[in-house]
Amino acid sequence: MSTSTAMTRRHFISLGKLEPHAPIRPPWSFSEDQFVVQCTQCGECIAACPENILLRGNLARYPKVDFSLGECTFCHACVDACPTQALDKRLAQPWQMKVTVGEACLARKQVVCVVCSEQCATRAIRFIAVAGRVSLPEINMNSCTGCGACVAPCPTRALEVTYE
Repeated sequence: MSTSTAMTRRHFISLGKLEPHAPIRPPWSFSEDQFVVQCTQCGECIAACPENILLRGNLARYPKVDFSLGECTFCHACVDACPTQALDKRLAQPWQMKVTVGEACLARKQVVCVVCSEQCATRAIRFIAVAGRVSLPEINMNSCTGCGACVAPCPTRALEVTYE
């Protein structure tokens, strides 16, 4: 089997793997409609990301963030590398996203776990002690930057960064 045949098959098979949610675009990207018009899928932002959390999407090859690989430090490297200004750090905020905690959370199952709060530099995730019970995570939405630092360390993948 030739390499080009294998690549064609891999591409064909990946066509059935739709994104489960709208992909998270790099920080300082415009709305999805405007982003896909301006982005040329050149991959410069992906190559520039020091955290290696930017990947090409499954179907459309536009860059997307994968927080299972790590967090966004908002370093601007992707923005600085973008030749088309599909990313623009003049926007007031890098994005309008926050973390949510799903039902798979160990604390919600009465198992002590505070890994997410230990990873949160802004202290947006806190566990308030309650006598006789396992503390549940509380998210301060004003403090959450949507950086995703809490996502990868979660042992049950209960955390997700989503658009507000």
